[in-house]
Amino acid sequence: MSRLQADHLFKVFGRRPADESDAVRALAAGADREELREDGVTAAVVDASFVVEPGQIFVVMGLSGSGKSTLLRMLNGLLEPTAGRVLFDGDDLTALSPRALREVRSRRVSMVFQHFALFPHRTVLENAGYGLEVQGVPRAEREKRAAEALELCGLAGWEKSWPDELSGGMQQRVGLARALATDADLLLMDESFSALDPLIRRDMQDQLLVLQKQLKKTIVFITHDLNEAMRIGDRVAVMRGGRIVQLGTAEDILVRPADDYVASFIQDVDRSRVLTASAVMTAAEGPVDPDAPVVGPDTLLADLCALAAAGPHPVTVRDPGGSALGVVHKEKLLAVMGGLTPEEVTLRA
Repeated sequence: MSRLQADHLFKVFGRRPADESDAVRALAAGADREELREDGVTAAVVDASFVVEPGQIFVVMGLSGSGKSTLLRMLNGLLEPTAGRVLFDGDDLTALSPRALREVRSRRVSMVFQHFALFPHRTVLENAGYGLEVQGVPRAEREKRAAEALELCGLAGWEKSWPDELSGGMQQRVGLARALATDADLLLMDESFSALDPLIRRDMQDQLLVLQKQLKKTIVFITHDLNEAMRIGDRVAVMRGGRIVQLGTAEDILVRPADDYVASFIQDVDRSRVLTASAVMTAAEGPVDPDAPVVGPDTLLADLCALAAAGPHPVTVRDPGGSALGVVHKEKLLAVMGGLTPEEVTLRA
């Protein structure tokens, strides 16, 4: 069973409920949301459907106004969908009573906000344990669990500090620790790293990936930064004008953009940190060169480039059992790094 499912979600803001219902029908029939705006109706999310599997980082990305934050707020019931359903472990969140929904949000879903949302009058430990306090967890247990979460986030020794004594990156780690301390099934992260300086932001991305290898949480991560989406997302949904215009792995989106909008959007992505050997290899013609360097199919192009430049031989790609899967030619690698898709390179060959 999937952990989280969005099933044809719409969120429309109109003067009257009847306007919203009419707008949903029009949008489902293919109407443009700009047409509806003339009638005083704002379509924030249009027919969004996707599945998030357990232990997956699912990234929703798009520019400001694309509908990504509205979508996130429907996933935890802060906004009621105009149409559609949100299924969480098979339960329809849109059908729950307000009390049952609050229970889900307090125990099974945690939020990590963009601007830290720490209480200045509480210590780091107290902030990290706040979600447990809301749940009614006894003080000794919540302090123990909060301290463990802080240690996971690299903040052991800072428990008695105040938020204003911490850097921005450290404050965001406290916010992440607070979410982890509740041991929630689902983490919702809304532009959680966007307020940080670039180097600190990359450090937080590293921290999240390290934690994910250990904890295997189910995470929905909202961002407007494509490089961030490509780096951390197991699957990525690209939004434009309230609609999901492409859904797939980072490699899918880079190699096979769905339309001109996505293609222009990904132009400046650092491909060397996203694409792998499997995306650029070709079938070997005959036996592979025994002197050629060897990599696995998941080797990043950044690492592959150094090997390809070191010698005259194509790089051999082998599976964990040692069987040859293909080879990577230097010319194709350079062309893909220059912005062509693997398919375009093949057509030009």
